[in-house]
Amino acid sequence: MGFLGVLEDTKLQHVPATVILSEAESHTPDAATAGLKHGTGKDANIILIPQPSDDPNDPLNWPDMKKWVIMTIIGFGAVLYAAVLAPLLSPALVVIAMDFQKEVADITVISGYMLLVTACSGPIVCALSRKYGKRLILILSSLFGLIGTVIGSATSTYDGLMAARVVQGFSISAFESLVVSMIGDLFFVHQRGVFMTIIQFILGAASNFSAIIVGPIATNLGWKYLFHILIAFSALETILLFLFVPETSYNRDRRYEIDELADDKLSDLAAAEKRHAHASDAKSSGDDIVQVETATSTPPGLRPKKTFVQELSVFNGKFCDDNLLQLFIAPFAVCANLAVLWFVIVTGGLTAFFVAQSYDMSQIFMFPPYNLSAAGVGYLSLGPFIGGLLGAIFLGATLDPLIKWCAKKNGGVYEPEYRLLGMIPALAAGVGLFAFGYMCENHFSYYATATMHGMDLFGIACAAISCSAYAIDAYRDMSSEIFIANMVFKNLVFYGFSYFVNDWTFKAGPATVFYVFGGIALVMVGTTPIFFFWGKRYRSFWHRHNLLEKWGIRTHAEM
Repeated sequence: MGFLGVLEDTKLQHVPATVILSEAESHTPDAATAGLKHGTGKDANIILIPQPSDDPNDPLNWPDMKKWVIMTIIGFGAVLYAAVLAPLLSPALVVIAMDFQKEVADITVISGYMLLVTACSGPIVCALSRKYGKRLILILSSLFGLIGTVIGSATSTYDGLMAARVVQGFSISAFESLVVSMIGDLFFVHQRGVFMTIIQFILGAASNFSAIIVGPIATNLGWKYLFHILIAFSALETILLFLFVPETSYNRDRRYEIDELADDKLSDLAAAEKRHAHASDAKSSGDDIVQVETATSTPPGLRPKKTFVQELSVFNGKFCDDNLLQLFIAPFAVCANLAVLWFVIVTGGLTAFFVAQSYDMSQIFMFPPYNLSAAGVGYLSLGPFIGGLLGAIFLGATLDPLIKWCAKKNGGVYEPEYRLLGMIPALAAGVGLFAFGYMCENHFSYYATATMHGMDLFGIACAAISCSAYAIDAYRDMSSEIFIANMVFKNLVFYGFSYFVNDWTFKAGPATVFYVFGGIALVMVGTTPIFFFWGKRYRSFWHRHNLLEKWGIRTHAEM
């Protein structure tokens, strides 16, 4: 039994994703790890996982400043498209309904159609990004967002608004899923926690900050100005993507991916690294010797570094030879893995409950006894914004140090299940949903309801960050497909909720609605110990009985 009760496996010599993180506490012979690449400074005893190749074009070898610029730009895109677009009209639903002489539910359904498009385009985004890279898809997605925003800015009809939202829907899936898997492209295991926290904060809490701004704009300038103003930001994001976000997909020699292999052969890899340091043509056909070259004939260390102009290329060849149909099916197929299915349902379900709250905000607070304006409803989002911010700060400050501490206590060995310790504060999600429903039903102060709204988003943010970090560490070989599946599931749930949540709340009252959501949330979070204690054994089982291999569906692990 490992540290904190993670159950050991006896079937494999090395369970994929279980790695030596801290060499100082490891019992592995020095020869097995001394020749591997390590971190610098305070992380000098940390083995870099995955191991970077010697190619200067390997994203893992890029300067930290370049990585931060990329993450800032795609983070900005995630704010615009994944965080802002979905709740863009929420504070102004009643105002727009009055302009078009429609029911509030009819306006809610417009956003529902946008999310349906998002869900349906997800597998296409996954397939194309796996075959042709992420850069092309991100740029196209941003262009869809810009075009949809221009249509929304020019329209004055209900059908025109629906068309605008549908076109905008094509921009969301890439910025909800690919940006998360890009963390694995650019960063090592011990660095991912803080970036996962930032992205999950953007996808969750940042949408609430936009509502604080959206409400006053809709009240004072009119709802069409929401689109007018967004045009400038969408155009800026498209330009920045083209200029400063090169392709991050990279086909690295499989032996460097020591977190994905059942037989990592560290000694062989260290020996090959040593040989390669003295001669750039370390090459062997034997199974027991690491081949450090990739498919091209030029050794990685001798490849010229791409120039700025070369990195502007939108088309960078193919990154796999699989047909598009197989790649399209992959996001659905990965759900045959029970840990992946659990991640998809838990994070998607919890996020859907929060979106349901946004659907209900105008309906609850723009009528007696609250009688708030659209601006007032927007200001209420300050509560969940602060809650999500606190959740992100809490896990951002503790998750990476926590897993390093756990690895130290575990003899230097890191288990991805340690990431799930962040699910403990996620219990606040269920408590917050219960309290929010009770307070709305009994007309508590909107300060109190906003506080409880913040509590449930604190818990949801913790769950999203913790589970996402676990998924990318435990099953990084399937990360693109996993986050696409997650995005598809939650957007389909969002779409379904848009049809009945407002009517259900009107008929049954907010207490009933959020008691149901809160109860389900507590049950979902309560299933975490299953994957914490038995997760390592299941990773071993999956490697030995990989259904994707039996079905002939390849992910990065088999490339």
